[in-house]
Amino acid sequence: MTYHPKSDFLRIIIERGFLADCTNLQELDDYLNKGMVTAYIGYDATASSLHVGHLLNIMLLRWFQKTGNQPITLMGGGTTKVGDPSFRADERPLLTSEQIDANIDGMQRVFARYLDYKDEGKAAPSSSEAVGHNNGALMRNNAEWLDQLNYLEFLRDIGRHFSVNRMLSFESVKSRLDREQSLSFLEFNYMILQAYDFLELNRRYGCVLQMGGSDQWGNIVNGIDLTRRVLDNEIFGLTTPLLTTSDGKKMGKSQGGAIWLNPDMLSPYEFWQFWRNTTDADTGRFLKLYTELPVEECNRLGALEGSDINAAKIILANEVTTLLHGAEAAAAAEATAREVFEKGGMGDDLPTLELSAEEIGDGISIVQLFVRSGLVGTGKEAKRLFADNGAKVNDTDHKDAGLLITAADLGTPLKLSAGKKRHALVTLKA
Repeated sequence: MTYHPKSDFLRIIIERGFLADCTNLQELDDYLNKGMVTAYIGYDATASSLHVGHLLNIMLLRWFQKTGNQPITLMGGGTTKVGDPSFRADERPLLTSEQIDANIDGMQRVFARYLDYKDEGKAAPSSSEAVGHNNGALMRNNAEWLDQLNYLEFLRDIGRHFSVNRMLSFESVKSRLDREQSLSFLEFNYMILQAYDFLELNRRYGCVLQMGGSDQWGNIVNGIDLTRRVLDNEIFGLTTPLLTTSDGKKMGKSQGGAIWLNPDMLSPYEFWQFWRNTTDADTGRFLKLYTELPVEECNRLGALEGSDINAAKIILANEVTTLLHGAEAAAAAEATAREVFEKGGMGDDLPTLELSAEEIGDGISIVQLFVRSGLVGTGKEAKRLFADNGAKVNDTDHKDAGLLITAADLGTPLKLSAGKKRHALVTLKA
């Protein structure tokens, strides 16, 4: 990890497009120039993997550490039991403690790819690039303090600092109530618990900055107010924009579902292909946000036109995939893509659906294969794909939605294609 001067943090994130809002930008800049700063971002354990929607803030933490500061990744072992209601139409499903712990185990694998964590059992490792600081990242679980709370003491000591009138005015709550959608008392407590997290991290680790997506602004401000009231400490909040693609879609969503960061939930090839399929208009912006290439190079690549922009998209896919899965995985994904797209081959790294003879029985419909391979979300989408001449089987146009595939047909792998960019293989289990 190449380090930069501490004072570069705000300049870098503003230049690269990370900053949406900050409680006091000038004072935070002054604070950063005084010495190492500790900041955190919280992650509730609602799934066993993080997804591309989290990647913007993970990169923010990476830049924070690269500029000589200390990041904390706060796992929401406690707050996940409540569920963040921010900008949701309904209550999140409640998870058991065992499910939450298993999800945290799955999520933790990703962070080590982006951050250097402190070995707390030993002295901090020395580094010629460590800019004179022990700024090893910390990972904490808010269940450590939230699970220990005494309800009456918490109400008396912490709850008295919160105005219900003010809590109802936050957009994340107000929008739900305006739509006359139920907001449970359980969910209403979430913002108090998140505020208490900031207080505890400030008290325990001197954490003075909470960062997060712009949908967390109200929760972050609550934590700042609470910490000032209880500890009389100066702390800050900073948010990143909620990204949409140039065609208005939420970042990280695809026809096949969420773009997961754990390789057992999404192969490195599929991850690489997601970035390769970036629209022309988003390429320069995504290079600045999701890679560490110099801004001037990101702008140059993003300004390319016609067939030249495809080279920029390959650079984007390689850079992002290398950070998460390593250089070998990125190179293998690019090689597979070239074989599939340029040579019409099968490739060694395509998403593969393996079926047993028992699963196939007397035959399985081609529609089911398109759905089960993840190329489309529903049978209806598959049929529409066939009707619109968007489906291919073994590189041949296919329109027959009634085709049955037998075990004999899978003597060699079956290649399915949805449009020009999405492919999968179907094979028979040995």
